Amino acid sequence: MDRTDTTAIAAGASPPEAMTWPPAPAGAPATTAPATTAAVTTTAATAPAPAPTPSTAPITTAAMARAYARSVVLEQWNNADRTATEAALIDLSLVVSELAANAVRHGGGLAGFEVTPTRQGVRLAVHDNSDVVPVAAFGPGSLPTKHHGNGYGWPVIIRLARDIAVDLRPGGGKTVSVLVPLV
Repeated sequence: MDRTDTTAIAAGASPPEAMTWPPAPAGAPATTAPATTAAVTTTAATAPAPAPTPSTAPITTAAMARAYARSVVLEQWNNADRTATEAALIDLSLVVSELAANAVRHGGGLAGFEVTPTRQGVRLAVHDNSDVVPVAAFGPGSLPTKHHGNGYGWPVIIRLARDIAVDLRPGGGKTVSVLVPLV
């Protein structure tokens, strides 16, 4: 993963690569075991990310996740050489909304949310409480011909994001991560 900075939602201490919310209980040992990979698409790694900058509050809704992701882009990704367009910010909001809503609706709740600026855009990581890997996550992104209980969420994510990864977490649940291009 091409990380240049890591910004995460957190409360308490964290490992150097990412912060998670909620934190481990006081006195609990830190887990450093890698997640079991359900399906992964990766990119080349670069230098380790600097220490994350936590949000002031845990993200518990799609609206909070959208606002936080937008603020990271405006405050940390935009610079003198590049600025995300309003169209790119709308695409980002759509992807964040779908991932967060899926975590709440199908994943047993939004257990954490991270935004990591990269040279190409931002990597989102959404943690939930379910071990079920969405079948549509690695599909072609085709829109449903009619509504059968499944919506347009994954097709939107597949069309607007890339490098989609679903990793099972050691303590249960999973992390869905995607790269949303801003350039």
